[in-house]
Amino acid sequence: MNTYGYIRVSSTDQNEDRQLDAMAHIPNNNLFVDKQSGKDFERTAYKKLVKKLKNGDLLYIKSIDRLGRNYEEVQNQWRILTREKGIDIVVLDMDLLDTRREKSLLGTFIADLVLQFFAYIAQNERESIRKRQAEGIAAAKKRGVQFGGPTKQLPENFGELVKKWEKSELLLPEILEKCQISESTFYRRLREYRLIKSKKK
Repeated sequence: MNTYGYIRVSSTDQNEDRQLDAMAHIPNNNLFVDKQSGKDFERTAYKKLVKKLKNGDLLYIKSIDRLGRNYEEVQNQWRILTREKGIDIVVLDMDLLDTRREKSLLGTFIADLVLQFFAYIAQNERESIRKRQAEGIAAAKKRGVQFGGPTKQLPENFGELVKKWEKSELLLPEILEKCQISESTFYRRLREYRLIKSKKK
């Protein structure tokens, strides 16, 4: 039997030290770390871990939301790991989610209920975070906060360049070079220019 640990944080700037400390008893080469969202299981380290797991192995995770934040996917992966792979899982923050403790039908039933409850909480929290972020962005925009980089200033003769381009007197690459913008930016600014022009008529 081999013992493994799975650690996940949502982004590269988040710290995984708390999870690492909780798994200090596991050899470093048996620790798998992802710095990725828990919305699905398309994660490099997790996929490598699953390939290594064999019947009888033991997997530690700090909490259910570290495994994932998708209600249905978490339950599906749990079934794959415990039933198809035949491994045991220990969730350090939840004593009831230790598949070594009770192998009876009742024990499995209780574990499944607890898993469903915490998988639901994990997804609900993820959706709440996304909702708060969206609300925060909307509120900031109302206050005039600008997101993204500064808008590229176009040359004063942009209108003249557009007219020449429309008459095929200028090629698109020439305009892009003169304005120092990308093709997608040119077409976006062209739409804005034409809209402003039509309103002035």
